Amino acid sequence: MKHIAEIKTGLRHVVVLELRRPPFNYLNVELLTELADAFGRLDADPDCRAIVLAADGKAFSAGADFGSRSDDAANDTAAFYGQAMRLFRATKPVVAAVHGAAVGAGLGLAVAADFRVACPDARFSANFNRLGFHPGFGLSLTLPRLVGVQQAALLFYTGRRIDGEQARRIGLVDVLVEAAEVRAAALKLAEEIATSAPLAVESTRATLRAELADEVALANQKELALQRVQFATEDFREGVAAMAERRLPEFKRR
Repeated sequence: MKHIAEIKTGLRHVVVLELRRPPFNYLNVELLTELADAFGRLDADPDCRAIVLAADGKAFSAGADFGSRSDDAANDTAAFYGQAMRLFRATKPVVAAVHGAAVGAGLGLAVAADFRVACPDARFSANFNRLGFHPGFGLSLTLPRLVGVQQAALLFYTGRRIDGEQARRIGLVDVLVEAAEVRAAALKLAEEIATSAPLAVESTRATLRAELADEVALANQKELALQRVQFATEDFREGVAAMAERRLPEFKRR
C-alpha cells in the first residue's frame, strides 16, 4: 500500500493502520480508497478485533488535499466522499490516535472512529465555513451526534481550532495523554476492547451505530449538493487563498 501501512503490534487481535502521507497526511481519493480497502480486509480477518488508526508525520491529518484537485472540484469531491463513506460501513471498532492537527476532512476521519485518544497539543478544527463552503465528510451528522448541536455549531460557524484539553471537555476526545504516549494509550484502549468477546462487541457496535452508515451517506449527499454550488463562488476561492496566505479572508457573499 502506498499511503496506508498495516502494522502488527505484538498485541493479540489489535492492528495499527498508519496514514503515511507525511508531514501533514492530506487526504485524497487514493488514500481513502486504500484505507477503506484495509478496513474491509480487517473486517474479514477473524483474528482482528480492534483497529488503531494512527498517522506518521506532524499531524493526524490536516484535511483534504486541495493542491491535487482538478478544475472539476465537484466531481473530485464526489469521488473523495464516495470512498470516505465506505469507512462508516466497517464492522470492527476503531480507536484514532490523534496527534498534531485533525482539520476539516481530517477531523471527519477522526470522528468516524469509535474513540479518539489525543494530547493537549493536538488541534481540532471544522474549518469549512472559514474556507467558504459547507461542512462535509458527513460531519453535519457525526459531529453534533458526538458533541451536541450547540458545540458543533460553534465549531462549524467559527472554524476555530481547539486543543486537546478543550476537545476532551466537550466530548470530542475520550482519552487525553502526553504527546509521546498517544499511540501507546490508543493501543491500550484497543487491547482492552479486544479482550471482550468479539461477537458481542461487534453486535453491540452495530446496535449503537444502527443505520449510521446510511444516515451519514444521506447527510453527505446533502453536504455535497451544497458544496457543488459553493465551490463555484468567489468566496470559496478567497477562503482557500486566505488559508494559503495565512490571513483572514474577506468574503463578499458571492
